[in-house]
Amino acid sequence: MTMTHPLWGEQDVQQALKILRRLAPSSSQRVAAASTARERGYLRAVEALYGEGDKKQRDQAYMAAMQALARQFPGDDNAQAFHALSILGSAQGKRVEKLYLDAASIVQDVFERNPDHPGAVHYLIHALDEPAHAHEALEAARVYASLAPAAPHARHMPSHIFMALGLWDDVIQANEKSWTASEQRRIRKGLSVAERSWHVAHWLMYALLQQGRVEEARPFLRMVEEDAERVRSGALQRYRAAMRATYIIETETWDVTGLDRDRSAVRLSAAMSELFAIGLSAFKAGHGEVAARVLDQFRRHTDRVARTTTHGPVKVMKNQLSAMKLLAEGNVNEGLALLRETAALEDTLPFSAGPVFPVKPTHELFGEVLLSLRKRDEARRQFTLALERAPNRRLSLAGLTRTTTR
Repeated sequence: MTMTHPLWGEQDVQQALKILRRLAPSSSQRVAAASTARERGYLRAVEALYGEGDKKQRDQAYMAAMQALARQFPGDDNAQAFHALSILGSAQGKRVEKLYLDAASIVQDVFERNPDHPGAVHYLIHALDEPAHAHEALEAARVYASLAPAAPHARHMPSHIFMALGLWDDVIQANEKSWTASEQRRIRKGLSVAERSWHVAHWLMYALLQQGRVEEARPFLRMVEEDAERVRSGALQRYRAAMRATYIIETETWDVTGLDRDRSAVRLSAAMSELFAIGLSAFKAGHGEVAARVLDQFRRHTDRVARTTTHGPVKVMKNQLSAMKLLAEGNVNEGLALLRETAALEDTLPFSAGPVFPVKPTHELFGEVLLSLRKRDEARRQFTLALERAPNRRLSLAGLTRTTTR
C-alpha cells in the first residue's frame, strides 16, 4: 500500500512490481510460494492491484479480490479494513458518497468489535469526514491518536472529523501534537524543511484563524514563505500558495502582491486559490487593473483544468470574481444572479476535507454582498447555508450575527 494512495488516485506500478519481484519473478510463482489460503488471497489481491489494465480496471480488480478475501475470512479484521480501503480507492480520487458510506459500514463493524484496530479507525475517519456524517466517527477520532502517539499522521487524522464538525479546540490540539511529532521526526532524521508537515501546518493555521488567533496563526505563514525562498520544493511552493490564500481570506487583510509569481510548478488547487485571494483583494481594495489580470488568468486556465477534479472549484472561483466585477461596474442584478448560480454549482461539488475549498465559500460571499445591499433576510439564508457546509466558520457566523443587528 506504500505504492498506492487510494484516496488521492496515486499509484506507482513500476516500483510496486520491483518490490514484488523480490518475492519471486512471476505472479504465479509468488502466489504459489504462499503457505496458506489466506496468504494466497492477499497475494492475488496485490497482483490484481498492480496487474493488467489501466488504473481504474486494476482498482476494480483489487476491490473484487479484497471482497472475496474478506468474505472467505470474515474474522480477519485486516481483510475487512483493506476491503473498505479498496472501496474508497475505487472512487478514483473523488468523493463518491455511496462508496464512502459502503466502506464506512465495513470498518464501523471492525471498530465496534476491535476499537484498537488502527486501520479501522483510520479508514472510518476518511470515509465520514464531512459534516453530514462526521458525528458517526467522533468516537473513532477520539481513539485514534492514542493508538500511535508517535505517528504524526495518526495525531493529525482525528482533526478530519473535528474540522467537519467545527470543533476548533479539538482541531488545534490534534494538529499541535501532530506538528510537534512531525518536527521531532524531521530533526531526528536530519530531513530538510521541505519535509515539514505543511499539510498539518495549514490545518492548524486555518483552525487558529477560526478562533481569531491571528498572532498565533501568522508564524506558520511566515515560516512557509521563508522556507520556500530558501529551498526548491514543489510541496513548499504549493503550501505557500494555499496557506497565503487562506490567510488573506480569513483575516480579510487584502493583499494584491505576488500576482506575477511563477506558479507553473504549483498544484492547480493551490495556485488558483492564491490567484483568487489576490483577485478578491483587488476588488476589495479598488485595484481594477489587478482584478482584470487575475480574471484573465482564470479564463486562460479553464481549458487546463477541464478534465480534472479541480475544474468545479476553479469555475466557482472564476464565477465569484466575475460576479464581483459585475457588482463593481454597477450591474447589481447580474452580479447577484451569477452569485446565486455559483452557490448552486458549489453545492453540487463533492465535499473537500480540511480548510474550505473553494477558499471562499460562495454562500458566505453572497451573504456578505447581500448584507452590503441591506438585504438582511436573504443574507441570513445564505450564511445559514454556508454554515451547513462549513460548521462554526468564523466569517459565516459573523455575517449571520450582522443580519440580526440593526
